[in-house]
Amino acid sequence: MQENPYPRFSEKIAKTLEVLTHNYATIRAGRANAAVLDRISADYYGAPTPIAQIASISSPDPRTLLISPWDAGALKALEKAIYASDLGITPQNDGRVIRLSFPQLTEERRRELAKQVHKFSEEAKVAVRNVRREEVEAAKAQKKKGELTEDDLKDTEKDLQELTDKAVADIDRLTEKKEKELMEV
Repeated sequence: MQENPYPRFSEKIAKTLEVLTHNYATIRAGRANAAVLDRISADYYGAPTPIAQIASISSPDPRTLLISPWDAGALKALEKAIYASDLGITPQNDGRVIRLSFPQLTEERRRELAKQVHKFSEEAKVAVRNVRREEVEAAKAQKKKGELTEDDLKDTEKDLQELTDKAVADIDRLTEKKEKELMEV
């Protein structure tokens, strides 16, 4: 197996794909998934705190999430944070726990979620292109110092473009998979 000549590039691309995968997990697709709460923080004693750090989250059935705070005083803050989020679900507070019931997705909501998927996809593609640009600039700086020849620079640019195209194809594949998931539910 040949050693990767661009470890920094590969590492940054892998991180970008990891972030994209995580962002896609936060988009609900009609099923209850605790990951949709990952981006939501509640004001807990004056500090924004992720919901998972102040409550346990369970799923008693496929369309419901149950949020049980460890401190009953956090209940109102959790409810307020969920209301303020872009989740599109009204929390039901019974004084001990918060219930989130996920309705079937409407066509309008599917379109909104698809836009969000495309936004995340485009952000990931921009990040990949920025990484490529940084690496090409680093190679040009090496050429200027005399560490690379003109031919080596051209080969490096070509290799980085191929790796970028592969990463963009991976992003497109992840996007297509998420869109399909949204349409199936």
